[in-house]
Amino acid sequence: MYKRYSKIELNNTAIETNWNHTTNKIILIGTSTGGPRALQTVLSGLPKKIAAPIVIVQHMPSGFTKSLANRLNSLSNLTVKEAEDGEVLQNGTAYIAPGGCHLKIKASGKKVFVQLDYLTTSYIHCPSVDLMFASASNLKDYGKIVVVMTGMGSDGSNGLIELKKTGQVKAIAESEETCTVYGMPRAAIATELIDDIVNVEQIAKTILKYL
Repeated sequence: MYKRYSKIELNNTAIETNWNHTTNKIILIGTSTGGPRALQTVLSGLPKKIAAPIVIVQHMPSGFTKSLANRLNSLSNLTVKEAEDGEVLQNGTAYIAPGGCHLKIKASGKKVFVQLDYLTTSYIHCPSVDLMFASASNLKDYGKIVVVMTGMGSDGSNGLIELKKTGQVKAIAESEETCTVYGMPRAAIATELIDDIVNVEQIAKTILKYL
């Protein structure tokens, strides 16, 4: 279960500064049940030369995420692919965590790259949205745009809390009206750390206003 924080508590322990439109950005998306259709809607609304990489955790078993990536690649202007271990993140590309392993975001100098983790077993879901979100806390020079979409359970809420402690985070949740299952967005909203609650058709536009 996620731990609930008030905005006052977070501001006492974290630095939530004014959003900086000039820093590098990274887009982090977590979703589960109903996610493939929601991802199609969001990614098709983003421009080919978007000035940020996109990292996605979609709850899926091993073997299914590659075909999902290929399908989304054919339906959007972006390059969409299954993430590979050690891969350096590039603007205009969406990386989907492979089913059956966790995806962590790491930084080395000015490069940000993917680390796949097959060993961690302390999360209910694999890949885990919580783990992916929390791993981005180390990106001190990046603004993080976090999106929580349709899905069962509360995956993503704890990771959102960890990210918000670092500052330079904007969080978007899909509205109940367009969710197949409202669990994940509802849990994220309950943390009181979401900046925008919008229908799935408005998520791409909301992402772009923060770039």
